[in-house]
Amino acid sequence: MSNWRWLMQWCFLVIITVLITVSCGNNQAQQTASFDAKSSDSSCRIIQHAMGEICVPNNPQRVVTLSTENLSNAIVLGIKPVGSATSFDTTLPSYLQDKTEGITTIGTDEQPSIEAIALLKPDLILGLKNPHEAIYPLLSKIAPTALYDWQSDETWRDQFSFVAEVLGRREAAQQAWNRYYQRIEDLKLALGNNYQNKTISFVYYYFGRLGSDTTNSFVGSILNDVGLKRPPSQEVVAPYGSIEYSEEELEQLDGDFLFLTAFSDNDEESLKRLLQKPLFKQLKAVQQNHVYFVDKLTWVGWNLFAADAVIDDLFKYLVNTP
Repeated sequence: MSNWRWLMQWCFLVIITVLITVSCGNNQAQQTASFDAKSSDSSCRIIQHAMGEICVPNNPQRVVTLSTENLSNAIVLGIKPVGSATSFDTTLPSYLQDKTEGITTIGTDEQPSIEAIALLKPDLILGLKNPHEAIYPLLSKIAPTALYDWQSDETWRDQFSFVAEVLGRREAAQQAWNRYYQRIEDLKLALGNNYQNKTISFVYYYFGRLGSDTTNSFVGSILNDVGLKRPPSQEVVAPYGSIEYSEEELEQLDGDFLFLTAFSDNDEESLKRLLQKPLFKQLKAVQQNHVYFVDKLTWVGWNLFAADAVIDDLFKYLVNTP
């Protein structure tokens, strides 16, 4: 008899759970439909994104960003998110340390917490098709969610333009670009003609792979704007702006000035071993003592705050270093 009573209680709990789930699911489905469908409501705008069309608030007040790039882009545009995911780990890049007080961390860009996002009650979520497409159905039940689909021929400028469009901040975006190009002109003036015949190389260890960013990368575009040359192997256009090398090809990465970084503890160990190899010591930049270690998250930052920090580094090492 006791087993029968236990079974009846269990069945009752299952039925109640199913009814609640179905009810919530119907409500969430209706809410999602209102986000994705075209609306005549003047309080929102129709935006095209990676998953189709959504209607986003004209003046979002509680934005959640699912990557450091979108966090930075939103702040540059004058909107401080209520929550954000970060890249690699929960540590924010140094260029954001004084700009994110009060922003709740919701995990990493690869694994944002759905529960933490829901608790923040956002009115807009900004993410990337890769890796957030898989959780888009859940995100879109919480708030209108715009995902950027980064193609292999697109750049950090394209992503910034997308965020500016979604947030309705085109004028703020233009002001941000004006400031960037003014800093570029200031750097060019400070460099003068001293680097006309010099090459700038950027090399990194990225999770066990030796590589560099090419002309169509974040750093590549900044160096190009400044008018600084790259080694021939880096002065190319590659998918997603990056190219890999074997350690035997290290001489192809040589330049008059060499900027180095690593992305993990294991990569740092690999880089240290590389520095001890005879081939590395034969590089021109090494022999001339022009090797500089830079912050990993800054030099692949893909946003204007990071660009500002890269320009600071170029001032530091190419203008102010004896």
